[in-house]
Order: sequence, then C-alpha cells, then structure tokens
Amino acid sequence: MMKPTLEAVFFDAAGTLIYLPRPIGEYYREVAGRQGSDVSADILEREFRRCWKTAPARPATRGGARPDDDKGWWRALVRGVLDAALSPDARPGFDHETYFEEVYTLFAKPSIWHVYPEAEALLRALRGKGLKLGVISNFDRRLYDVLEHSGLTPYFASITISSEAGVEKPAPSIFLRALDSLGVRAEAAVHVGDDPACDRGAAAVGMDVYELDRPARTLAGLPGWLESRASGQNALAPLRDLT
Repeated sequence: MMKPTLEAVFFDAAGTLIYLPRPIGEYYREVAGRQGSDVSADILEREFRRCWKTAPARPATRGGARPDDDKGWWRALVRGVLDAALSPDARPGFDHETYFEEVYTLFAKPSIWHVYPEAEALLRALRGKGLKLGVISNFDRRLYDVLEHSGLTPYFASITISSEAGVEKPAPSIFLRALDSLGVRAEAAVHVGDDPACDRGAAAVGMDVYELDRPARTLAGLPGWLESRASGQNALAPLRDLT
C-alpha cells in the first residue's frame, strides 16, 4: 500500500540533532568543584540517571505553557541528585540553590552542545526538496537559544517544546499540536527520534517513525529510508546526496 505523499519531517532535539560531548556527570562535577566538593563524576552520573528515571511526570496543563518553564521540576531533580551523591559531611554548607542555578544556566549555553555532523546537510537537503521541517522536544525554552546559536533554527518552520505545550512525549497531543502548527496530516509526516518510549506517541497518531540507534542507524540513513517510504510514487527525488 502506497504511503501518502510526504509533506513534513519532525525531529527530536537532544540525542537526535544535538548532543553533549561529555557525560552529564562531568558537567555536574565541574560545578560542584567550584563549591569545594570533590564528589566524583561517576557518582553524579549514576545518580542523575537514577533520578531521571524515577522523577515524577511534569504536570500536564490544558493546552497551555507551564508557568515556570519546568524550572521547578529541574530544581527538584538536581536536589535529588545532590542528596544522593554528596557524602553526609559534604552537605552542611553546600549551597544547593547556587549550584542549581549554575547547572541550569550551563545547559542553556549553546557552547556545550554539539550538532551531529550529518545533521545540517540533511536538513538543507530536506528543505531543498520542499519539505516542511519541525522540532518536537521534551525540552524547555532554553532550547531556542541552543538551536539558534547552533545555526539550526532557520531550517525549521515550527518548534514545539513540552514546557510550552504543557505535555510531554509520548502524549499524542504534543504531536498533534506540532502537526497542526505546520498544517499537515499525520499520515503525511515522519518523526525522527532516538527514544522509542517517547516516539511511540508519534506512531499512535499515525505518523511514520524513523528511530535512531547510533552508531548502527544515524541521520545519514534517513534519506534512503524516505525513498523507500515513497513506494515508487515519486514523492521525493533522490536525497542520498547531502552536499
């Protein structure tokens, strides 16, 4: 069965288009070191991952932005990491709020994020074929500066972030909001992501999903996959040349 003509491609952000070149624990360790703590990066990494998995869901709102841009949720997560990672004798006198503000600001700095090497050429090629491009991310408004300073913002006709949508992936409503922003049907759109648990929401509303699995499956494989998706309907000219 032929697929509808492709009109739009949506991308996740962190882990799909951009990435941190070092483990999160190393960034947390550097900030802690400025407060005189010698907690190890490995411990901070372990506790961050544990807290990330067990953190409560961010509260959904009825179609509107959350008032604090999810900052309170991040404050609680970072506090949980510190409470577990710091030794009892290191906790007295440790300024948790100063630490949090520095960490929170750090991850808003475009300089610590890298763009995957194949990303920009891919976006340029897709735009050149007349496709609408968008971002759907479980991030907050810090993402706008990161994408802008990474040079990626001009490629996207819409950027949908969870703190403004009031709901996270995999909730279908965030995908529907993104589709509506570009005026396309789910059947005519593809979502590209690196987290199957989040990306199942795209499939639930009828979008096709290209699931990344680096290093085996990267953005470089998307053009060939899109050609296969077209099923001979000539919806797309060859996209293999990304230069």
